[in-house]
Amino acid sequence: MQDNKQKIIEINGPVIKAQGMQDSFIGEIVYVGKEKLLGEVIRLRKDIATVQVYEDTEGLKVYEDVEAKGVPLSIELGPGLIGGVFDGLGRPLKKLQEGSLFIEKGQSVRTLDGRRKWRFSPALEKGQSIKGLDIIGEIQETAILKHKILCPYNIEGKVVFIAPCGEYSVDEVIVRVKNNRKESEIKMSSFWPVRKKRPVSKYLKPSQPLITGQRVLDFFFPLAKGGSAIIPGGFGAGKTVLQHQLAKWSDAEVIVYIGCGERGNEMTQVLKEFPKLLDPRTKRPLMERTVLIANTSNMPVTAREASIYTGITIAEYFRDMGYDVALMADSTSRWAEALREISGRLEELPAEEGFPAYLSSMLASFYERAGRFEVVPGREGSISVVGAVSPPGGDFSEPVTVHSKRFVSVFWALDKELSSKRHFPAVNWIQSYSEFLEDIEEWWDSQDSKVKWSILRKEAMVVLQEDENLQKIVRLIGEDPLPDIQKLTLFCARLIKEGFLQQFAFDKNDSFCTAAKQLALMETILYFYKKAKDLLAKKIPVTKVTELPVCEDIFRAKSEIANDDRKGFEDLRERIDKQFDYIRREYE
Repeated sequence: MQDNKQKIIEINGPVIKAQGMQDSFIGEIVYVGKEKLLGEVIRLRKDIATVQVYEDTEGLKVYEDVEAKGVPLSIELGPGLIGGVFDGLGRPLKKLQEGSLFIEKGQSVRTLDGRRKWRFSPALEKGQSIKGLDIIGEIQETAILKHKILCPYNIEGKVVFIAPCGEYSVDEVIVRVKNNRKESEIKMSSFWPVRKKRPVSKYLKPSQPLITGQRVLDFFFPLAKGGSAIIPGGFGAGKTVLQHQLAKWSDAEVIVYIGCGERGNEMTQVLKEFPKLLDPRTKRPLMERTVLIANTSNMPVTAREASIYTGITIAEYFRDMGYDVALMADSTSRWAEALREISGRLEELPAEEGFPAYLSSMLASFYERAGRFEVVPGREGSISVVGAVSPPGGDFSEPVTVHSKRFVSVFWALDKELSSKRHFPAVNWIQSYSEFLEDIEEWWDSQDSKVKWSILRKEAMVVLQEDENLQKIVRLIGEDPLPDIQKLTLFCARLIKEGFLQQFAFDKNDSFCTAAKQLALMETILYFYKKAKDLLAKKIPVTKVTELPVCEDIFRAKSEIANDDRKGFEDLRERIDKQFDYIRREYE
């Protein structure tokens, strides 16, 4: 063996050490061994490089060659991403499994299909000046999404050639730009390092909610477009199902779903169901605006660590086109476990519960890539990030949950007790919170000139908080000894919990709830509560109120009244008035 050759000198699972790497840099891509396994340099000491290998290292031997590529871990961006299913490194799974039921080691497969032709419509003319992120042209990638071809960041100058309208592959030159004597070529595809944040012109304050159609989220704990949220919950609390609902119903234009370290059967369910789902707004297949990244728990642990960055880079690419993007990461706990395993292989000193000391900064580097931005003057885009967290035993004091809370503005705490009662979404309304209430208040108040969302929300939260306090007493002495006004509070809290917060995902009227229906439904419940309190003030027994037929109508309103049926709620309030007047006359 010659000392100046790049050779493996140590193998420790997915982490190897190689010598002769003095010309490498942190983050550089390398090919390891005879099978050309993909790896990334994560540490350098003199000429010794520590490499994390993204594939199974079984059979790898000491003194096999290591080939440095001179580029960082990057993903190819361009037409063909939408509707695709990729692994954590951006390789399409369909191509990886060609010829074998299993993903073979050492496969070098590009992200985009170089043979496919796309119909390109230019947005520039010859002689026009352009700079980074200007729109060169458009491709109708799917029936519901236009793919905008952007000028790379490092290119500016005058257009000396622009391809006419026609069909081109991602490898063909569509624009040539001249700056002084230097001429640059632009294709429909480009590469971007996944760990590097794509630059923007300006950060903007979030002002619109990401409408998910889930009442407990939108009405009580809203997420603004460009915000970040986490969904912590123990096993069986409904994290994955809730993220599926968010992916299906969110009013984002592009969805990026990352299955990061989840069980294979859960990811299989996603891969089978998503292609069959219809976008509720366009009635087109949901996959026509979705990118799936599948990196299950039985795939190499190092690739799991990279999958998060691959997903957020794709999200930034579509944000730069001016789209609102929603990214679902399921789950960041499995990603953090990958960090812990790699850190152990590197023999680093562990911090809390064995996680590396840099866990907090790694979480920050992911969540802080969310936001609402001015990409260039006149074009805005946003990335909303929702990360699932799987704390062992549902313990919210464990490191991943605690550190994630520092970098997100919305906390949707899932409650195992609620899920065991079949109350879904099992979001705990006492533990959850949102920091966007003031930012989006103007938007909510513009939805209905007659009602104020902020007032309705406060009144409803007061009822739920009083119910929480009364439940402690009820558990000790029961409900019977309580005064009528407290019994009414318990009943109206039940109306809110079962008639508003609880939602049935398979009901055509209840699976998705518009903002207008949410306001009307909560207004009706609180209208009943206020009228009922007036009756109790006249010494009318609470049982007379809670046994009225209209109470069942309120419970069923969420599924019996359609989203656009405003008159249905007006009729319901009329029935409340009539039945209350009947009781009042009876006791007068």
